[in-house]
Amino acid sequence: MNETVLDLRGLRCPLPVLRARKALKTLPAGATLVLECTDPLTVIDIPNFVNQSGHVLLGQEQRDALYIFRIAKAG
Repeated sequence: MNETVLDLRGLRCPLPVLRARKALKTLPAGATLVLECTDPLTVIDIPNFVNQSGHVLLGQEQRDALYIFRIAKAG
């Protein structure tokens, strides 16, 4: 599975969205980007970013104070 993990712990919005956007530009279509975030606002910002950019949110989960998002890059 072609999966790239981006550790965004400690970064506050809008930085997680900006870093995700930059990382997705370097990935091939269909690749999966995993974001690991600690900012609670990412549960709003990341899904909105994914919807607006045309990518697919494969899933999101919370493990204690860690928010994990899986995004498939649109092709």
